[in-house]
Amino acid sequence: MTDMNFRAVLTGSFSTPCADNPTVAMIEAAYRHDGIDARYINCDVQPENLAAAVAGARAMEWVGFNCSLPHKVAVIEYLDELAESARIIGAVNCVSIRDGRLIGDNTDGKGFLASLQKAADPKGKKVLLLGAGGAARAIAVELGLAGAAHITIANRNRDKAEAIATLIRDNTKSEATTIEWAGDLAVPDGIDVVINATSIGLGDAQAMPKIDRDSFRPNHVVADVIPNPPMTKLLREAKARGCTTLDGLGMLVNQGVIGVELWLDRKPSADVMVQTLQDIFNVSD
Repeated sequence: MTDMNFRAVLTGSFSTPCADNPTVAMIEAAYRHDGIDARYINCDVQPENLAAAVAGARAMEWVGFNCSLPHKVAVIEYLDELAESARIIGAVNCVSIRDGRLIGDNTDGKGFLASLQKAADPKGKKVLLLGAGGAARAIAVELGLAGAAHITIANRNRDKAEAIATLIRDNTKSEATTIEWAGDLAVPDGIDVVINATSIGLGDAQAMPKIDRDSFRPNHVVADVIPNPPMTKLLREAKARGCTTLDGLGMLVNQGVIGVELWLDRKPSADVMVQTLQDIFNVSD
């Protein structure tokens, strides 16, 4: 009996609502495939219970957890340290627990960047970023740190876009400007990468951001953060015009890979995560 171990390594997620979060399925599939004795526990945590949840994770010696809406900013109060990008972004979605210390990171932008780099190195590129919410903020910071030449942020509320542009100019070597997004936005001349960082298209295969689809060029890389459906209308329209496209599944998978690496110092099987999500969303590629 002395050689037997019935104690799994604990990881998980704190958010609310949480029932529609597929991260648990893809990470646990990778754990099983890779023979990792670990669990990923998807927890519905109300805002007033966040402090207790974080304390509980530390007390039960979890090795880390994800933090999704509405906790990405509030959780910072309970952490001991922030990674550089999380400090700049001002939000945390991944916490590692090492020797009792809680270290906050943000893998939103890192996950997107890892996906983008398979199609194009952002260094020296000019980017059009649609939206100015949390995902756009995280992606913009990582693009800036990766050496993008210029980031143009389009949003209906230009003040929100300008806040991100200022963040990029103040914390990275990238240039950043804004466009007030009114009507069908034409992709400006010289753009290399177009990124939809809005929620438009989530759960609706016919919804599409207001963008002039005829302004797409074959040299454009067009990416969407929406994981469901993976092939959004934006991507279908871009692909029909010869663009290289990237769906949101890659970003979601890479977030999971990065998180597990931070927690376990071991890279999980990304292919298994991809296949799990494709099965969930009933897609073949």
